[in-house]
Amino acid sequence: MSTLTGRAVNRATLARQLLVERVDESAVEVVRRLVGMQGQEAKHPYVGLWSRVVGFDEGQLTRAVEDREVVRATMFRGTLHLVTAEDYLRFRSTISPVLEAGLKLLGDRAEGLQPEKVVAAARKLLAKEPLTFTEVRDALIKEFPEVNDRALGFTTRMMVPLVMYPTETRWGWPANARFTPAEEWLGAKIRRSAVPEELVVRYLEAFGPATPADFQTWSGLPGAKATFDALELERFTDENGKTLYDVPGAPRPDPDTDVPVRFLPEFDNLLLAHAKRERIIADEHRPAVFTKNLRIKSTYTVDGLVAGLWTAEKKRGVATLTLTPFGRTLKRTRAELEREGTALLGFLEPDAKTTAVVTAGE
Repeated sequence: MSTLTGRAVNRATLARQLLVERVDESAVEVVRRLVGMQGQEAKHPYVGLWSRVVGFDEGQLTRAVEDREVVRATMFRGTLHLVTAEDYLRFRSTISPVLEAGLKLLGDRAEGLQPEKVVAAARKLLAKEPLTFTEVRDALIKEFPEVNDRALGFTTRMMVPLVMYPTETRWGWPANARFTPAEEWLGAKIRRSAVPEELVVRYLEAFGPATPADFQTWSGLPGAKATFDALELERFTDENGKTLYDVPGAPRPDPDTDVPVRFLPEFDNLLLAHAKRERIIADEHRPAVFTKNLRIKSTYTVDGLVAGLWTAEKKRGVATLTLTPFGRTLKRTRAELEREGTALLGFLEPDAKTTAVVTAGE
């Protein structure tokens, strides 16, 4: 097996993630190529697409959601993702064991819980009209007064196939969005049989080359090694001698390929899709990005690696992007960050009278 350097793995991953150069493709196609985008908050996938798509306009994604081509739902790792309708229907059953196993997290709060009865009651409630989870819990507690209300809501979220009901709010959904049954919303049935082999291939196309442990980190599905070994995949070793798997013919650019600076939103999957994340962020910088309360901050990359944090705000008509670098920033890199950052502000705050890109502490 040939060896891939850390830089070669980095460039391959960036190419799959459409971060070597923006692509002139639809929002739906890009979401499909990425096998979904982490969507803990509605705004983040919009920013992620802006960094990956030529001339991306938020209306492109909003229309795709309204046309029911893209949905926001509980998926990989039991977290909210933006995925194509086709992928939701295709892979929801494949990841259902992960979602069902999540009930173990309830611990003592699961006392008296009968998941099958809760699921049946929740389905009946949500078949009538879209509801927020507060409304779901309030209704279920009347039917199951002896069960913890959080356990009732969590069981519904994990075990009932639901999608978030969009509104005309900017970024598609309000903070406390309503949910509705997925099959009714999409007018199609979820595939009943699991297709883990397909999901592995799609994962590698979006995040490879990678290990079974990487796939498990991204999907939450255990026991991936057997699935990897059953597929006809290319094999490489990394600099530590670990086997990396990849789809035959997948793009692996020259390690010396120049890559532009890029701004990534909170929870971008690039930072969440591998067990070992040194391909995109140095270990010493991880504590600054991955917080103790399980948030992943907005970052920017320089030469393909996370080089700092960013925040944006608008006050009195002035939109400001604040950079917090992890080290010294070269003059030419600063200029590139200012150009890209100014463009990002134009996307985030189109009504701002003026914009500014500043560095924290200066």
